[in-house]
Amino acid sequence: MRNELGGSTSPYLRQHADNPVAWREWGEAALAEARHRDVPVLLSVGYGACHWCHVMAHESFEDDATAAQMNRDFVCVKVDREERPDIDAIYMNATVAMTGQGGWPMTCFLTPGGEPFYCGTYYPDTPRGGMPSFRQVLSAVTTAWTERRKELENVGAKVRDHLHANAAPLPGGALDVDNRLAAHAVSTVLGEEDRENGGFGGAPKFPPSALLEGLLRHTERTGLPDAAAAAVRACDAMARGGIYDQLAGGFARYTVDSAWVVPHFEKMLYDNAQLLRVYAHLARRTGEPLALRVAEEVIEFLKRDLLVDGGFASALDADADGVEGSTYVWTPTQLTEVLGPDDGAWAAEVFGVTAAGTFEHGSSTLQLRFDADDPDRFADVRRRLLAARADRVQPARDDKVVTGWNALAVTALVEAGTGLRRAEWVALGAGVADALLARHIVDGTLRRSSLGGVVGRPAAALDDHAALCTALFTLYQATGEKRWADAALTLLDTAIDTFGDPGEEGSWFDAPAGDLIARPRDPIDGATPAGASLLAEALLLASTLATPDRAARYAGLLDATLSRGAVLQAKVARSAGHWLAVTQARLSGPIQLAVAQDGGTDGELAARARQLAPGGAIVVAGRRDSMSLLTDRGPVNGADAVYVCRGTVCDLPVTSSAELAAALGFSRDQGI
Repeated sequence: MRNELGGSTSPYLRQHADNPVAWREWGEAALAEARHRDVPVLLSVGYGACHWCHVMAHESFEDDATAAQMNRDFVCVKVDREERPDIDAIYMNATVAMTGQGGWPMTCFLTPGGEPFYCGTYYPDTPRGGMPSFRQVLSAVTTAWTERRKELENVGAKVRDHLHANAAPLPGGALDVDNRLAAHAVSTVLGEEDRENGGFGGAPKFPPSALLEGLLRHTERTGLPDAAAAAVRACDAMARGGIYDQLAGGFARYTVDSAWVVPHFEKMLYDNAQLLRVYAHLARRTGEPLALRVAEEVIEFLKRDLLVDGGFASALDADADGVEGSTYVWTPTQLTEVLGPDDGAWAAEVFGVTAAGTFEHGSSTLQLRFDADDPDRFADVRRRLLAARADRVQPARDDKVVTGWNALAVTALVEAGTGLRRAEWVALGAGVADALLARHIVDGTLRRSSLGGVVGRPAAALDDHAALCTALFTLYQATGEKRWADAALTLLDTAIDTFGDPGEEGSWFDAPAGDLIARPRDPIDGATPAGASLLAEALLLASTLATPDRAARYAGLLDATLSRGAVLQAKVARSAGHWLAVTQARLSGPIQLAVAQDGGTDGELAARARQLAPGGAIVVAGRRDSMSLLTDRGPVNGADAVYVCRGTVCDLPVTSSAELAAALGFSRDQGI
């Protein structure tokens, strides 16, 4: 037996290629080996930036004695959850059903048919904290497999049936045309706001990325300020907290406390892509300097730290040389060593670095405790500290390019670039989109990820298809280039055919049909939006940007999809943030701004339209008949004109920024 991970396109799997464990990748060959040897499958699922995954690997998978036991008694399969979200979803649901909680690393024991009969997460190398050692677990499973096989097989069959039952479609319903459900969802979320610290709920506290966009859109649509005010409070608290890298930009995954002080230090592409969208939205609508600075710095972080050949890398590790957070934390003495006594003391005050510390061993994360009254000094201190930090051991990077996460970044970059008049950001997003289309579509099939320009075997999931459709439609709006819309519509039709549930219009599976024990379907928005809510956004854009003969079909699927998502907004509103955001855009019409231009335009009115447009609005600009929204629409008396429509109802065209602001009801009195 040998380890087979060396040729994987997953950096996480490659991290385990030198283990003495005879790891296999997931596939029929591994299950067939288990059947042939008559042993269980040991499935270990994790991801590259996972701290405890690294700990368990060092303690157990690098240990010769443990590996020998694993190889003797099991077929050992390693899965990168970011490359195979379908496998992760199935067995995480099983883990939660069996234990009441989940997490990574995830450790599951399966029959040779793939049915889970015992699941857990991290196991230590020695018994501690009430947990058995990993080797004790291995021995117990082997004994049970040998002596109580039928019992384990019955457990596996029951779990399989449970997984099938949990993958049932959401019930259909009526579209929330009267706003009652959206208002209820917003009211529920606001009732859970942490008014003292910003955000929602308690520790651990995660960035409510998609939810923030939904709250901003609610205020833009209704004029009621409370929703946007809560979003602004959360954004301000995060931007000033330890969850944000105060020197280099970029957000960490979450904080272990409720005040955004101590993060789990991994930096994920998907978090930063979603938060970029929100901060750019705030910056263009308000001109708020902090929101603008955060948007700019997140983009610089993406370019400097995550940009690789073919797109953006997935993540930076939480650890550096096995020590979590060591790259980022400071003591007062360290500040003085870099900055001198005066600037060191000043920086300690600005960033909340104390002798007692906010992290471990007297060190502190950096927070922005107050706005510096000397911007030049602040910028110089940050520059010097960042230069000194570069000499520390840096966290490893997972260079895997994931389709859906890159698509989220493209959408955010293009929206930020058009709304804040930064053409280079649009160009960056277009370059990433071109790379995805060139490399990740193989023989007409979209793939999930690539590494170093080599595309991986796993097919893309629903969220990959849907997020990429939205990114391409966003580029089409920004550039007017028909190729983006053509690619989006082709991909959207493929997604509808691949992931639709026959006989259940508006219900979607998350993975293509295959040979897994269940076909996953999870409509709840989590760290990334659900595939179904992302598809709803793509359908909303297609229902407006496609030609009329195709748009009607997409509009019908959009409303059917949103009607199924309504139950989530009614029952788990905080976990339906992207559903809320798309619903707000749908209830607004959606709003369409078609800017008719002539050959001599300076583009100022189109730029203002993109700045003033509420989130989720469709904005296009070009000559008469150059796009479907510009059919039979031209300039007025030789001047650029904006045609504002809400659904199928249109206003008279306007030719000035003031008229456009009035037509959109733009007011900063709403808090945005």
